[in-house]
Amino acid sequence: MTSTAQATAATDMVQLLTPDGELLSEGEYSPYLAEVDAERLRGFYRDMALTRRFDQEATALQRQGQLALWVPLRGQEAAQIGSGRATEARDYIFPTYREHGVALTRDVDFPQMLRIFRGISNGGWDPRENNFHMYTMVLAAQMPHATGYAMGIQRDQAGWDTERLAAEGTAVVAYFGDGSSSEGETHESMVFAASNQAPVVFFCQNNQWAISVPFEVQSRVPLAQRAAGYGFPGIRVDGNDILAVYAVTRWALEHARRGGGPVLIEAQTYRMSAHTTADDPTKYRTPVDEEPWVLKDPLIRLEKYLRAQGLVDDAFFAQLAVDGDEMAARVRREALAFPAPTLAQSFENVYAEAHPLIREELEFHRRYEAGFADADAMTADQQQGESR
Repeated sequence: MTSTAQATAATDMVQLLTPDGELLSEGEYSPYLAEVDAERLRGFYRDMALTRRFDQEATALQRQGQLALWVPLRGQEAAQIGSGRATEARDYIFPTYREHGVALTRDVDFPQMLRIFRGISNGGWDPRENNFHMYTMVLAAQMPHATGYAMGIQRDQAGWDTERLAAEGTAVVAYFGDGSSSEGETHESMVFAASNQAPVVFFCQNNQWAISVPFEVQSRVPLAQRAAGYGFPGIRVDGNDILAVYAVTRWALEHARRGGGPVLIEAQTYRMSAHTTADDPTKYRTPVDEEPWVLKDPLIRLEKYLRAQGLVDDAFFAQLAVDGDEMAARVRREALAFPAPTLAQSFENVYAEAHPLIREELEFHRRYEAGFADADAMTADQQQGESR
């Protein structure tokens, strides 16, 4: 990336595929699309469609009382699939609580993602298997974790030359939203990352709303411009353009892995649904506000391009609909079959190693439960005696 591009990237929005499905002429990031063949393009669409179908099913489960809460992502599929598919398996990802599409790209099984929302687990998957961290429910708490992890990677790779870093180096991606950009942890993480030239890509999904607070109240300038204050590149990208998101993220990850330091990506997208299922967006926005973004739907945009290029037909979409329904049925079936953990099992997840106080509290809990068992036995004996 040239110095001129660095100077303009924070204000100019990168777009490679228009809302009408037209591929724009070559630009700064177009070379990264050379590796995106027809099969991968169809895969991009499939990922987005399955993610949206999963989101619909999870929302239905919550409305039916089967999940305590759900965090929808409709409208943000391109930002998530494009960036997720740009990573390498060795890269490590720190999500917030909405990165269901990114989780798909890291082979996290959809039903397992519902464990935490069903209230039966602190997570649902082993982050070491997929290099995909647990969901973070506390706003921006994942940001210092991501920077610290990246600094650890940097120390592990100390002494590697540029060629080896490019081939074997690891980068970290920290996902956050425009609301989290106002948190102190985000600022502090970027200061530390810049000071240490840590290999971390800060990926902001600017979906225009921090619950009910519109973006223009949070910042008077594009968030990508903040990167200049920390001393690293900031890029604005059309977050509903999966090709642009993929290309920009590929560049940023290579930059970080080679020792170039952090990058901030601001993906301009829109949350088409509620912040969570506990939210009512009709209280703070109208259909008129949403209408321009409906026309920018990431799935429709890519579908237009695929059809225009003759890369898909009606049979492709028909089969995908069948696959989506089958996936949704499996998600529902497996989620409802999750065994409820006992309270005693919760003690196992407090500390990595046994702790005297936890052992003492567990023993108290066991005696407490045993008291109910004795009472139940006495009641049974009494009932049996009365029946004689």
